[in-house]
Amino acid sequence: MVCWRCFVASGFIILLTLGCSDWANSAGKNSRQLVQETNVNRLFSEAETTQKAEKFFQQGNSFLNSQRYKDAIAAFDQAIAIKYQFAEAWINRGNALTKLQRYQEALASYNQAIAIQPNRDEAWYNKGNTLNTLQRYQEALASYDRAIAIKSDKYEAWINRGIALTKLRRYQEAIASYDRVIAIKPDKDLAYYNKACTYALQNKVELAAENLKKAMKLVPGKYEELAKTDSDFNKVRADSRFQELLQ
Repeated sequence: MVCWRCFVASGFIILLTLGCSDWANSAGKNSRQLVQETNVNRLFSEAETTQKAEKFFQQGNSFLNSQRYKDAIAAFDQAIAIKYQFAEAWINRGNALTKLQRYQEALASYNQAIAIQPNRDEAWYNKGNTLNTLQRYQEALASYDRAIAIKSDKYEAWINRGIALTKLRRYQEAIASYDRVIAIKPDKDLAYYNKACTYALQNKVELAAENLKKAMKLVPGKYEELAKTDSDFNKVRADSRFQELLQ
């Protein structure tokens, strides 16, 4: 705290009529004006920095959408260089790196986004996807759980959580995860197809066929062809009930 002191020279008696409080008030007004001007300048500077970072971010998104992944990374790097705490830029940088199969770098990007904003469900979800690709299923599961804890109706995370659980042979939990997807989005064909796969891996023909039929009804022509070659159905493929469904 700054302490303002008032000095009165004996030769200038007129100053006595003002009193120390008047000098203090005058100094306080000047101080407040200086602080306000500093704050305004800082806000303008921050706005300009944000605008520059946003420009590179949008450029990166455009490159990402055009599948120009290296250019996207360069643009996101520019955005981050200007505004390091730019969680969205770190996330999309990770997405571009994933497309280039630079998975460890992608994980580092997602982790940086999480360090900046721990409650970004997209960062946890995308991290889970990368871990799934690397067959690090237990870690992927933990990431999906974090994404879901933040956004409970994120059905994409529930689906991929089910995939990780299936890979870990935790079939009942996987089925429960797909059921959660269906509760959120009843017409999500992939949830039914993945349920069918999980039941087939357990050699539960009727349940596999029942869920495959639902997926086929939602998207005609797609899942019949997939089921004919998907190795998840190897245990049930020869069964007449399954064959009849695919004809």
